[in-house]
Amino acid sequence: MKLSLAIQTPEVPSPVPVALLSGSFEDKLAKAAEWGAEGVELMTSSPQEADPWRIKKHCQDVGLAVVAAASGAIPMTTGFTLLNADATAAENAETRLYDLIDFAEIVGAPLVTIGSFRGKLAWVTVGARERLVQILRQAADYAQARGIRLALEALNRYEGDIVNNHEEGLEFLAEVGHPALGLLLDTYHVNIEESSYTEPFRRTIEAGKLYHVHLGDNNRLPPGQGLIDFPAIVETLRDCSYSGYLSAELLAQPDPDTAARETLRYMRRLLEGQT
Repeated sequence: MKLSLAIQTPEVPSPVPVALLSGSFEDKLAKAAEWGAEGVELMTSSPQEADPWRIKKHCQDVGLAVVAAASGAIPMTTGFTLLNADATAAENAETRLYDLIDFAEIVGAPLVTIGSFRGKLAWVTVGARERLVQILRQAADYAQARGIRLALEALNRYEGDIVNNHEEGLEFLAEVGHPALGLLLDTYHVNIEESSYTEPFRRTIEAGKLYHVHLGDNNRLPPGQGLIDFPAIVETLRDCSYSGYLSAELLAQPDPDTAARETLRYMRRLLEGQT
């Protein structure tokens, strides 16, 4: 397992609450590498304007992998979601999804994450679930042809009304029926929606569908500053031979740098078997 930090790309017009690190994009990468991250998850709002070739070079220069291209900044800054009451906004969201897959291919990210970007069933009056199945199946085809996988995040009930937990996620994946679509489990959402900290990870891995993990304590602060049993989660992931990234996507409090540094410090100790 390796550690990653979610950071926003230079074209994002305003701070994303769960993006970490401060300064220029180059400053953020330098800090991530210096403080022990092995990769970064890139949150972009306009992937077609983000200059992926330059971003790729900057990441390579400091030895950081791009572990995922994240869609979370898109609805935050544009209001575009795949399910949307406004047909134009929904069409724009689909375009951004394909742009994000192209962006991921250029920067070398193996994953595109889909959380709140999917929108809500309640926003579409007829056939919303079937529409989302169709959108993701077609996007997964496009992604697979480019060596990319899509990771659908299980969101808590206050942020989403479809795929709130791992069981619902696995059922939805079966509906889509595409090998390039899997799940992203976030410890913050697991704490709200699941009855165990560990079994959702175990069962999703056993199903071959755990593509990515987000880190955040129950208060959405850095791990170790709340109630979640991170040692048990790490032990379960290790027992199940999870070899992917643990990516910090959490509130940038008390400031973006401290949140990043404390996450890396705490999680590194767990990964190295220290308490």
